[in-house]
This record gives sequence, structure tokens and C-alpha cells, in this order.
Amino acid sequence: MKIAIISHTEHYKQPNGTIVGWGPTVSELNHLAQDFEEIYHIAFLHSGPPPPSSLPYTSPNIKFIALRPVGGKGIGAKLKVIANIPKILNAVRRTLKKVDVFQLRTPTGIGVFLIPYLTLFSNKKGWYKYAGNWNQENPPLGYALQRLMLKRQNRKVTINGNWPQQLKQCLTFENPCLTEEERAEGLEMTKTKLFEQPYTFCFVGRLEDAKGVQRIIDAFGTLSSLEKIDKIHFIGNGEKMNFYKKQCEVMNIPAVFHGFLERRKVFEIYKDSQFILLPSDSEGFPKVIAEGMNYGCIPIVSDVSSIGQYINHKNGFLLKPITVPRLAEILNEILTETAVELKRKASDCYLVTSKFTFKIYRQRIQQEILET
Repeated sequence: MKIAIISHTEHYKQPNGTIVGWGPTVSELNHLAQDFEEIYHIAFLHSGPPPPSSLPYTSPNIKFIALRPVGGKGIGAKLKVIANIPKILNAVRRTLKKVDVFQLRTPTGIGVFLIPYLTLFSNKKGWYKYAGNWNQENPPLGYALQRLMLKRQNRKVTINGNWPQQLKQCLTFENPCLTEEERAEGLEMTKTKLFEQPYTFCFVGRLEDAKGVQRIIDAFGTLSSLEKIDKIHFIGNGEKMNFYKKQCEVMNIPAVFHGFLERRKVFEIYKDSQFILLPSDSEGFPKVIAEGMNYGCIPIVSDVSSIGQYINHKNGFLLKPITVPRLAEILNEILTETAVELKRKASDCYLVTSKFTFKIYRQRIQQEILET
């Protein structure tokens, strides 16, 4: 069986000609390559050097089909998308002729016109992966349109979380991010991890206010006992990185800003940390939460989308409301918590992440999507 995967994943060309792409998506495709004769990945090829988080494809049966990057903010960016619609549709049309099934990864700017195109003009077997917050009350217009269209078509949609009155074509799917070897490694790390002060925290994601970076800085700035904090790792990049750095320096917050890191280096920081922070405004279910939990990091995360369906007072700390005072309250609670209780939470975290393996994801695609 041959498959076309359509996404907005950023790709880059290395000096030696090797194509690399955003690590989490490329890892997923590298594992899916075991189950398909050929995979055609239609996605964006950007100029410039790739970030360290990028990975190459490891299987020769994955074929990359490059699209010119489109999207962004402002009228000019929107007009650029419209101007490139014919080229994008043509690339999709040509590729669909070569395959038996497709997956469109949403929400994305090109999803606004690709969902109706695939719904109305393709009879290929296929499904949609909606990686955002399926239950978001006031999503951006583009996200809202895509969610509405996905609810009104017949193909299956994999979503984060399980919701009341969930439509029959909507399947709750965990976002895969762990190998069997990483599960075994995580078990050993969870068994041996110590919960002794000073604590180490980590944040993995885009460095921006919407992801909660400013909220983290403000909350740690309220603590009267910063000596109980060893360091806070910030992994990722963003336009405000230097601004955040300066704030931490002024407030004497022991922050380390790494920029983008390759996957194994991120995992080494998980091993070194007792807690993972993600107090963001909105999410689906970020893979970094499951990755961190696998290595014994207790999550301090916003109670949005499906996150509260996996994390509760037994295995983590939820922000509700998503405010600086609530985050500061949690931090103070952690600093008075016993090592025994924190160790128990970490052990429960490890058990929860058993659902987030590539092996289970591959099995479910075969059984619940392709064989039905």
C-alpha cells in the first residue's frame, strides 16, 4: 500500500543535498515507513540552514515532494497563499494518482482549501489528523473553518482527547513520540530519579507568550526562595528570546536558554529535570509532555483541550485558571511537597505515557483506519 501525507512541515536542504524536516513529524514518518510500500510527503521546503531539531528520513521508500512555503500574518501572506493554490492542488492531484490512501495533517493554512478539495474531488481512501485543540471555544477563524468542515465529511479524523457527543468519524488518537527502547530507558530513569532540592525545570516549545514563557518568568519572579531552584531549561526559539533572557538576568532567575536542540539532547535534559512546564494558552496534546513524563518529569501544564484527560492531581499539576498567581501557587506547593509524594507522581506519569508509543500508533492506523 502506498500513502500520500500532506502537511505544513518545514523542510530544509543541507549543504550535502540531504533533505531534513521538523523532527517530530519526520520521526513519525520514519516509523510508518515499515507499514507502507511508499510514502510521499508533500510539504514545504524552506531556504536557509535547518534548525538542530530537524531530522533526515531514514528509509528510502519515503519520497519528499517540495512545496514553496506560504502562509504567515498579514494581507500579503494571505494573498501569497491564494496565488499558490493552483500549484499546491496540482502537486496533490498528481501525487494522489500514485497512492492508495492519504493523510492530511491539520489545522494548517492550506487545509482551508485542501479539505474541501479532497472531500469533493477525491475518492481515495484517506483520513485527517487534527493536531490542535478539538474542543477550543474560540479558535482562530482558519482553525474553526477546518474543524467545521471535518465534522461535516465522512472520512475519519484522528483527534486529541475524548469528548461528549463525539462524532462517529472522530477517533481519539494519542500523538506518538516514543520508541520501545525509550520506554525502557524511561523506566530506569523514573526508578532512579531523585526529587531533592534544588529542583530543575524544563520548558520545550516556541519561545512566545502564547506558550506561557512570560507566565513562567513572572511566576518564578514571585518566589522568595529561588535558592531551591537549580535551573530552568528553555528549549526552543522565538523572536522574544533575548527579551526573556534579559528579564531572567534582572530577576536573578537561574534560566538557561538553549535554542533548538536535537532530539537526544532534549531527552538528556528531561533526564536531568524533575518537572516539565507548559503553561500555554491553548494546546492539543503536545508530544513534549508525554516525552518528559516518560523520563520522570512531573508536568505543570494548562488545563486545556485533552491535557486534563491524562494529567490530574495524582500525576501532575494543572493550571486552572491559566494565570501567573495559579502557577506561582503550584510552584510554592511543589517546594513544600515531600520527595515520596513527588516520586509517586513521577511513577504514575510513566504509566500514563504507555499509550504514546509509535508501535501502538502504527497498530491502530492499520486496525482502525486502513482495515475498515
